Amino acid sequence: MKKILVSPSILSADFRALEREVKAAQDAGADLIHCDVMDGHFVPNLTFGPFIVEAVKKCVSVPLDVHLMISDPARYAPAFCDAGADILAFHAEAVGGIDAVRALLGDIRVRGVRSGVAVNPDKSTDLFMGALDLADQVVIMSVYAGFGGQKFIPDVMEKVGAVRKAAVERGIDVDIEVDGGVNGETAAVCAAAGANVLVAGSYVFNSNDYAGRIRAVRESAEKSFMR
Repeated sequence: MKKILVSPSILSADFRALEREVKAAQDAGADLIHCDVMDGHFVPNLTFGPFIVEAVKKCVSVPLDVHLMISDPARYAPAFCDAGADILAFHAEAVGGIDAVRALLGDIRVRGVRSGVAVNPDKSTDLFMGALDLADQVVIMSVYAGFGGQKFIPDVMEKVGAVRKAAVERGIDVDIEVDGGVNGETAAVCAAAGANVLVAGSYVFNSNDYAGRIRAVRESAEKSFMR
């Protein structure tokens, strides 16, 4: 069984006290810190660039799980690698076909960073399946990229199951992350489909008990993983 990892998203953190927030999440049991990078073009929201990733890197010792929701990820990926991303994921639909997906996954790996590829709920896994051998992590969006606090879309669990099945059949060791609407209940659904990395933003940071919320996600997922 793959280890269940909980990755709180700073999109829902209080940016007035970001250092305190990420340290609190780490101390509460977070396995990763999720950084959502949005350009206002690929998605209708604008967040931050490499300098925030670099700042967060100085605050915590757990890996940074950086998710690029931008139109030209190949152009900016090197800067985020240099800023301290430990995992760097980009959207397959933001690049020009499977060859471009393979090239960018390979470039991220060459830079010593774990490579990731993502798709929105309305996009097919066919956009990256031909590059699964180069992906350390697949991100299945269970909401549309752009804003936190959205309602979980259960239909995308079919994609999670398809990716896990393909990985097992091909002998590929890949983490599958679900991003969007994850909480103590939906975590079980994600894990049952084959996801082992769970992004929880508002569920964690909008509570007064980060440890309790992280524990709820983890325990729910561990009881249900691929059963």
